[in-house]
Amino acid sequence: MHSSITKSALKALSALGIALLILCCSTLNANNRPPKFRVIAFFTAKQDQAHISFVNEANRWFPQMAAKYNFSYDSTSNWQNLNSDFLARYQVVVFLDTRPEDPGQRAAFQTYMEHGGAWMGFHFAGFALTPSAYPADWDWYHNTFLGSGSYVSNTWRPTSAILRVEDRKHPATRHLPETFKSSPNEWYRWEKDLRDNPDIDILLSIDSSSFPLGTGPKQNEIWRSEYYPVVWTNKNYKMLYLNLGHNDIDYEHKYDNTNKTLSYTFDNKIQDRLIIDGLLWLGQHSSRRSRSRQ
Repeated sequence: MHSSITKSALKALSALGIALLILCCSTLNANNRPPKFRVIAFFTAKQDQAHISFVNEANRWFPQMAAKYNFSYDSTSNWQNLNSDFLARYQVVVFLDTRPEDPGQRAAFQTYMEHGGAWMGFHFAGFALTPSAYPADWDWYHNTFLGSGSYVSNTWRPTSAILRVEDRKHPATRHLPETFKSSPNEWYRWEKDLRDNPDIDILLSIDSSSFPLGTGPKQNEIWRSEYYPVVWTNKNYKMLYLNLGHNDIDYEHKYDNTNKTLSYTFDNKIQDRLIIDGLLWLGQHSSRRSRSRQ
């Protein structure tokens, strides 16, 4: 009887050991898989605390998504890396908060995009205003590539909006409901009406149920009507711009003296789905084009 129990126990332990070995091997193989595509994110994160907060949040969130969806994610604040040799390592470029200012970096980025590279830009990456520290001095980027022209105005303070999906067939939006509530954000108004540009596919806009949008105190910081695109792509490039990425900050120090973050961009499941689906679309298409050139 004792011998029979011992044999049964040994068989059970043996089976458990085999199962653990298979699990370990499977995990090891999964971890050793080459990434489906490689992402490099550029950022500045030096002035507006809302943008710094967003950049820090993004650089925590994207590596988690990279592990989950099997792509690689690197980030750098060294804009000198925006050159052809460095960009050749990556299938997707992300601008988290600003744009390049150096003419050589701008030329390298334009060449990268015109030869099949992919790009995702957030919020302030689309900003241009003359006069300002970011003047409207890059015609291709703001007028041809983004199509929006200069920044005109914004809401205040950062407020959630109801966003409406305009193109439900696009890979970035196909898992979204017809409308959803965004994370709080500072919303931008642009110089050009993107609806008049046949190269632009507007994916999301602010739904009219959001109005009045913003709390002021200035009346021009509260929007009460009109049309405002939020997410779009240019059909001539693999690109996706999202006017998302301005966290709310305790500028008035109501809670403490640390400029505390009061809202986050990547804590909204529906909005997160938009961002990751958009990135997967960019990476997969860019990877296929990269392989076809080899």
